Amino acid sequence: MRMFKRLVAAGAVALAVVLPGFAQAGSSEASDPVLPRQQVAQFSDRIQQDLAARGAHVAIVARMGRDPASLPDGITYTHVGFWVYSEITKTDGSKSRGYRVYNLYQEADNDARSKLIQDSPADFFAGAKRLDAGIIIPDTRLQKRILGVIASPVYAALHNPTYSVLANPADARFQNCTEHTLDVVMAGVYDISDRAQIKTNIAAYFDGQHVKLSAVKRSFATIASQALTTVDHGRKVETATFGSIARFMQEYDLADQVYRVTPDAVRQF
Repeated sequence: MRMFKRLVAAGAVALAVVLPGFAQAGSSEASDPVLPRQQVAQFSDRIQQDLAARGAHVAIVARMGRDPASLPDGITYTHVGFWVYSEITKTDGSKSRGYRVYNLYQEADNDARSKLIQDSPADFFAGAKRLDAGIIIPDTRLQKRILGVIASPVYAALHNPTYSVLANPADARFQNCTEHTLDVVMAGVYDISDRAQIKTNIAAYFDGQHVKLSAVKRSFATIASQALTTVDHGRKVETATFGSIARFMQEYDLADQVYRVTPDAVRQF
């Protein structure tokens, strides 16, 4: 028993070295900005203005919720959401036009569960470690289809609250924010709502981001956190990320624009 406890402790430490804090993968709802509030507000307004200038009715936007140095190779952004151009009612009752953000967030008191939340662009970037946004603007026809999914009961029906940071996008047992985003995109692409068919299509056409984990680290992942389970994977661990969704949409001509915005630059992704 004492030896087992030592092995468990060693495994959890080893996992933490590779994935420090990754169970809370930057997909948590933030009540207070990590960065100065004014900078967050200015940056979120800049993204809104940029999207509006490009005529985007819906876009997929990613934030950098953790230091990239703490993440596995190939992963830069930790949270994505749909930004939808909407009529917004202010606290004084007046109305304006702007973007509402449709998110899947980990629950604050249980990182292995998630919920669907609408918030503002400033709320979205309140959880950012750095002001750096990845953006995908779907083509016009797909934007309309995604909007149709979001406005229908299908959007909520595609949500699985059993959360895993490393969820296999082709498997329905767990889900994270990027997988839910991919599910909604697929529902729009194929004009379907059946989850089993969506997963079949993802398995056939989508290439996830490979995450390198040794057998030892995989064995101790769930001990570190239930949100780090990999039981839905085979030999390889592959998950949906902003980058893999961007590559998929570019490969199949589903994106009009894919680019990156930082406080001092706008460049192609």
